[in-house]
Amino acid sequence: MTEEQKYTLERKFPKFEVRRYDACVFADVTVAASFESAGSIGFTSLIGYISGNNNPNTKIAMTSPVVQEPVSKIAMTSPVLQESAGQENIISFVMPAGMTLEILPIPNSSKVVLREVPEQLMAVSRFSGRWTKATVEKQLADLESEIVENGLTQSGSPRFARFDPPWTPWFMRRNEIQIPIATPTQ
Repeated sequence: MTEEQKYTLERKFPKFEVRRYDACVFADVTVAASFESAGSIGFTSLIGYISGNNNPNTKIAMTSPVVQEPVSKIAMTSPVLQESAGQENIISFVMPAGMTLEILPIPNSSKVVLREVPEQLMAVSRFSGRWTKATVEKQLADLESEIVENGLTQSGSPRFARFDPPWTPWFMRRNEIQIPIATPTQ
């Protein structure tokens, strides 16, 4: 059975959960592609890394979920004008629990970057279905609304998590929207 990213359930709401995720390490690839195709493109480099394309050619167990985060880059000009610099997404594999930057093998590909992720408090909603930008945007808007309605405060950018291989029928796929939130004051 595939290991999942470790968390503690803090609170259950009717439409979402609040989870405290343990600190971990992500292996990241930044991909310039549409939201829908970025995951497949990034997956290739990441699967290579955990399959031994690293120094010292060590295999690493696959975990879930595969995480996707949009990157917002803004180009500055003078006078003060802003424009989007393109559509980029960070695709990440969560490294197995207990693995640190010090003990993980070094990626052979310059596309793969290892990143420490601190403990995080996240509002999480689960949904099934196809992985389309429209579906994810709808789920994201719903969760953002629920966060506000329940008196919580978003404290970072959302990430999108997929748990199943592409051959899983669309109606059985497990997907999640995960949004960092501030620790509520008691």
